[in-house]
Amino acid sequence: MKFPNPHTLQQIATIINAKFIGDLNFPVLGMNEIHVVTAGDIVFVDHPKYYTKALESAATIILINKEVACPDGKALLISDDPFRDFNKLTTYFKAFVSSEKSISDTAIIGEGTIIQPNTFVGNNVTIGINCLIHSNVSIYDNTVIGDYVTIHAGAVLGSDAFYYKKRPEGFDKLKSGGRVVIKDHVDIGAACTIDKGVTGDTTIGEGTKIDNQVHIGHDTVIGKKVLIASQTGIAGCVIIEDEVTLWGQVGITSGITIGEKAVVSAQSGVSKSLEGGKSYFGTPAGGFREKYKELANLRMIPELIEQLKSKQ
Repeated sequence: MKFPNPHTLQQIATIINAKFIGDLNFPVLGMNEIHVVTAGDIVFVDHPKYYTKALESAATIILINKEVACPDGKALLISDDPFRDFNKLTTYFKAFVSSEKSISDTAIIGEGTIIQPNTFVGNNVTIGINCLIHSNVSIYDNTVIGDYVTIHAGAVLGSDAFYYKKRPEGFDKLKSGGRVVIKDHVDIGAACTIDKGVTGDTTIGEGTKIDNQVHIGHDTVIGKKVLIASQTGIAGCVIIEDEVTLWGQVGITSGITIGEKAVVSAQSGVSKSLEGGKSYFGTPAGGFREKYKELANLRMIPELIEQLKSKQ
């Protein structure tokens, strides 16, 4: 998430009431999670296990809960609670703005696009030409939809990331300031839910087709011409490359990559990255030959048990 205007390190420190290490005029251009940071971004870290990763990342401003040596060319923001202060910055730069209309006055809707009754279109939404948005769709603020997109009834685009920090008093939510971006010629089935990015974009690539009742988590990036069948659940920060096929009720854990043209069969559980150009099934998902061998071995267990009994 880039700020509307560049800020200085001192200005950001004042917003969150934090101590800073570095030039008070050090440029701050935005804030992002560690997997999408670029120069000028703030990244937060609140656990020693991840200090080195954050300090060595592309981010040039590190919001951290301990005074450490500041890397050359970077700056530090020292906070007793970086998670809380990251939320403060999200609220400051991307505050929630309520809407009093079903279709916001700030929405831009392309020529030939049809929006059926009872659909909500939030602030600063952009919808391209010749789209068809069916009834009872909710399109949250800042969503970007390309041309020739079809969205079926009950779909929700732009809901918050499922991202929480456990505290003694309960779960503390990391606020979402990102977007959903839908490219051209995408179809989205009925009752699908697509979470916006925490600071970046959840992106659905050109020509991808999504069946009913699919969930796509925050900051996930789906490539071109991907097929996703009903009741598939995709966690946050997943990369699904071009022309992947996911059949019904596939579950995918966070932070992994599924390679180009991979096929994952129904009811598979994907717990690690999968190489492209191959077919997978099972939980955890594996190659067809490997899984069939496992099943064959399992079927032999009763016979082996009987053989052992006969020898006793």
